[in-house]
Amino acid sequence: MTTTRAQVAGTDDIVGLLREQHSRIRDLFDLVLSSSGDARRDAFQDLVRLLAVHETAEEEIVHPVARRRLPGGEGIVADRLAEERAAKELLAELDGMDTGDPAFPEKLDRLRIDVLTHARAEERYEFERLGDEFDAAQRRAMATALQAAESTAPTHPRPGTESATKNMLVGPAAAIADRVRDMIRKSRSDG
Repeated sequence: MTTTRAQVAGTDDIVGLLREQHSRIRDLFDLVLSSSGDARRDAFQDLVRLLAVHETAEEEIVHPVARRRLPGGEGIVADRLAEERAAKELLAELDGMDTGDPAFPEKLDRLRIDVLTHARAEERYEFERLGDEFDAAQRRAMATALQAAESTAPTHPRPGTESATKNMLVGPAAAIADRVRDMIRKSRSDG
């Protein structure tokens, strides 16, 4: 059940779109933790994909704007990027694990706490201020740019690429490799 653009297109405002994605991320964590077997594996793959795509797009679109336009933006973004890198490292570790591994739930819960804490900080210190700083047309344009960035983002975590420049250099090739890897995984699990 991969999140698609249509599932989060209820808003064309960047702040609403990002909040909706955060809500979907919370729901997926709950689903992964409450599932087992193939259902857990599939829900986790959806979570990995959404987190990877979401964070990449934020790093390409949201954080550069926040850094430039928000009072104290440099510090706000530096804190969020440090959180994102730590979460990507743990997500990459989990992405290589079998979801049936006895250590998986504990590590996933640690990631859940880190990601949800990060999301609350983004919403409070970054998204609210973006909503105040930009008018409706600007927020719509940013939402369109975010969705475009998501369409070419890697579907697996890439720790160390927490900048717009690095994401744009590495992202397209990594996205192709990730999507091929995802198709192979899916064909193996279906067959």
